[in-house]
Amino acid sequence: MAKELIIAGHTIKPGEEVKIDLPSVHLYTDTPMPIPVYVKRGKKDGPVLLVSAAIHGDEINGIEIISRLINNKSIKNLRGTLIAVPMVNVYGVLSQSRYMPDRRDLNRSFPGSSRGSLAGRIAKLFLNEVVAKCDYGIDLHTGAIHRTNLPQIRANLSDEATKAMAYAFGVPVLLNADVRDGSLRGSAAEEGVTMLLYEAGEALRFDEFSIRAGVKGIINVMRHLDMLRKTRSKKPPIEPFIAHNSTWVRATDSGVMSHRKILGDYVKEGDVLAVISDPYGKTIDTIKSPVEGIIIGKQNIPLAQEGEAMYHVAYFKQHDGVVENLGILQDNLTVTIDDNTGF
Repeated sequence: MAKELIIAGHTIKPGEEVKIDLPSVHLYTDTPMPIPVYVKRGKKDGPVLLVSAAIHGDEINGIEIISRLINNKSIKNLRGTLIAVPMVNVYGVLSQSRYMPDRRDLNRSFPGSSRGSLAGRIAKLFLNEVVAKCDYGIDLHTGAIHRTNLPQIRANLSDEATKAMAYAFGVPVLLNADVRDGSLRGSAAEEGVTMLLYEAGEALRFDEFSIRAGVKGIINVMRHLDMLRKTRSKKPPIEPFIAHNSTWVRATDSGVMSHRKILGDYVKEGDVLAVISDPYGKTIDTIKSPVEGIIIGKQNIPLAQEGEAMYHVAYFKQHDGVVENLGILQDNLTVTIDDNTGF
């Protein structure tokens, strides 16, 4: 028999689809700010998968990913349970800010405390009411303001179950990332929840390529977990490459930036990434890559302060496949999905 699932006092039975407002702390205007939670339980028992977005309130790509996911016909005949939370940090979404009103980072506030800060209380609530009731999770993120991330999965790839999920997601780059103190991923692991972190796009922007890759990746994982029927694709599969190290390349001087490399480019050690000029167009300095690898993150605005992070480069022992697989992913996502039939 399927185990009982209760969220915010609501019992969700097999075969049900519900939307729940998870009560949280009110604003000082006494305005309620519930966390929206979508739950779809299949008639057949199976894993419980959490998909969460906007734990940083300005990272809104995930909101659209979840919107498309829960309206996709692919999940109609679901085995197990999908819990989708499009806005964990509702306060941040409202103010278009990464942070909570108390200026704390919600993704550094787990496991939280019911007597702690506002961020800590929300973290505790979300962990107890939602995360702890799941078997697997995919947390959706973007780059910061004015910075774009190449679609990538960050996870503990030394764990075989996590690695298999990461491979199934189907993006060219997997980054073996340590768990950070206070993160949702860290607390989820302590609860026995296997979790991936999907990074793609830029804060406060919808990036169509990143959104499509996210929806497709989640559905791929659901098929991997036997939550959805497996299908045979005529499109070539993506064999992801694992990066165990990455580095941020910083501006050597302040000035106007002229980029020479773009997101997804393969670079060799010593390659020029950008040229820094003064307001009169005179070259001040050049930014060069200190390593061989792939650009997985990049600042977008052409103005830089000395020491500012400009390019995020991941190291690979084999690089050609990353570039080729990025092209395959782009080709696979070029068809517009208007009828919600899925992938």
